[in-house]
Amino acid sequence: MTESVRPLGSRVLLRVLEEASVTKSGLVLPDTAKEKPQRGEVIAVGEDEAASRVHPGDRVLFAKYTGTELRLDGTDHLIVDATELLAVVGAHGADG
Repeated sequence: MTESVRPLGSRVLLRVLEEASVTKSGLVLPDTAKEKPQRGEVIAVGEDEAASRVHPGDRVLFAKYTGTELRLDGTDHLIVDATELLAVVGAHGADG
């Protein structure tokens, strides 16, 4: 059964994108050495104007220690305030 979460107000639901576990030189990083993820994919947005600046499918950067963590269907997610989003990354972000 799939859980459904709809953020309220200016909040945004993100699926956390894992950081690379292998460096460019080929070294494998243990979990204890990995950086806390700061990238996510927008899954759902609240109805507030601030949240409407991003859309489902956008990939975003967010502040390092922000949001409320939750696990949906075995995948890590965050609910963050739209003001904690730092940038939209990639093609969607370049042209809107």
